[in-house]
Amino acid sequence: MALSRRTSVLCGLFIYCITVTTAAKPCASRPYPGQSVVCVCNATYCDDVTRISMQRGTYVVYTSSAAGQRLSQRIGKLKTNSTFLKRNHTTTLRLNPARTYQKIEGFGGAVTDSAAINWKNLSKPLQRHLINSYYGEKGIGYSLARVPIAGCDFSVRPYAYNELPINDTKLSNFSLSIEDFKYKIPMLKAIMNATKTPLKVVAAAWRVPDWMKEKNNYNKCGQLKKEFKQTYADYLRKFIEQYNAHGVPVWAVSTSNEPIMGFLNLQTGGDCIGWYPKDMGEWIADNLGPTIRNMTQKVLILGVDDQRFALPIWFYAVVKYKPEALKYIDGLAIHFYGDVITPPSILEDVSRSNPDKFLIYTEACNGPTASDKEKVILGSWDRAETYMKNIITDINHNVVGWIDWNLCLNEMGGPNWIKNYVDSPIIVFASRGEFVKQPMFYAMAHVAKFVPRGSKRIEVMEDASKQSQVKQFAVLTPSDTIVVVLCNGANSTASVGIRLGDQQLVLELQPRSFTTVEFHNEVNDSCRARTMIQNVPGRISDVDYDANSISITYKLWNC
Repeated sequence: MALSRRTSVLCGLFIYCITVTTAAKPCASRPYPGQSVVCVCNATYCDDVTRISMQRGTYVVYTSSAAGQRLSQRIGKLKTNSTFLKRNHTTTLRLNPARTYQKIEGFGGAVTDSAAINWKNLSKPLQRHLINSYYGEKGIGYSLARVPIAGCDFSVRPYAYNELPINDTKLSNFSLSIEDFKYKIPMLKAIMNATKTPLKVVAAAWRVPDWMKEKNNYNKCGQLKKEFKQTYADYLRKFIEQYNAHGVPVWAVSTSNEPIMGFLNLQTGGDCIGWYPKDMGEWIADNLGPTIRNMTQKVLILGVDDQRFALPIWFYAVVKYKPEALKYIDGLAIHFYGDVITPPSILEDVSRSNPDKFLIYTEACNGPTASDKEKVILGSWDRAETYMKNIITDINHNVVGWIDWNLCLNEMGGPNWIKNYVDSPIIVFASRGEFVKQPMFYAMAHVAKFVPRGSKRIEVMEDASKQSQVKQFAVLTPSDTIVVVLCNGANSTASVGIRLGDQQLVLELQPRSFTTVEFHNEVNDSCRARTMIQNVPGRISDVDYDANSISITYKLWNC
């Protein structure tokens, strides 16, 4: 077998001219003092997101800014030149599509009771606008969703399935709730009808019947009684089977939502269950894993489903106590709330030691803490920037997907039966017959719309002449285009050069802005390969060689 190696020597290209286009339906903006703008949707009008079909030799730049732009489009015409543009920019990004990392699964949001209730409170035209804004062809490209198993804090009442009769190990009275039939399943089906990309649904349990748990004074959530370990596994299985029977297949189920939080006494109302790592490992290995694997429907199992700082405890410790659990865990689910106290390098540590386990963020929102005096801040660019910076960091550390929390909430940030209100990318004003898209919505759009499922992160080497506040990542999409997503967090313009081999373009990033740029990967089309056979002394396995030399095939790409 010959070893093939490709090195790239590419032609230069630079901006020939710039034209400006607008979306088919631009943002109907409404400014808020001291903040940015929101985009207003009513029964007769809602902005959409158009992704331009590029011609060869062009690139497209999409920009949103604190100043009020929302996915404005600029088309640049390119021509080849052997001379680089003079470097007058502060940062150069050198792209290497030959070196790829994780494959992206997608982006999405959660269909909680509250989100679905707010959606149902809208008129039929507005319901369609909301679903299409996220999942439709002219929406922002969501392909993932998360759904609670029974109730959570974002419900209007506390509830679980099979609460009676107590100690019912056979779950003889298990049935879905009115919230499933009236709200969550209809919203999920509307999403499935809108999206062209198969929807992948992640399910997680917050609340379980009280009779399954034993409570104590150091764990408000309670822990699973040992005699109900198999019952709880069956409880999750029954939910998956019933959702599947009602036309909503579940792609993955987590072991339970935020198991560590039960021991931090941060949860109230019982919408949680606490786990010691040893107990969790035994339950996965002995009960949940075999139960889910024996289903006729293939369902993945996600471990942790908690903050990034919980990874060493609720993954490494689980596996330490019960190594057999590892074979049932397909991926690790992470929440973004504790990211500020834990370095992202821990994500790479997990990937390095367990390359067959994917990492996915399954919950994020702004405004959840007691220090957040305003739960909903209309027009907040700061909150959008928090999302964007987190997504960029996560993807650069091997995360394959990112799921926001509630798809929509009301003006208070609810409903929420324990008044744990938060913000959302879409805020519904049902009495006014409208909903508004927050800047957070467009932060998600800059990634989800242009980084489809199957994209692969590529290597980016940054050469900055001075300290830069520009954050970025780049991917190679399934359609063989390169997408670079950038966030300029500075209050001044940033000049960024993007270089692929001998190709280069320069972007002027507006202050406090998000930018997505897309162009064709011209490597294969613009260059010709020639082959060179060379004898190289050495010994390398899995390659044709004799005792003294090795035959290697090199593909040298030249313009």
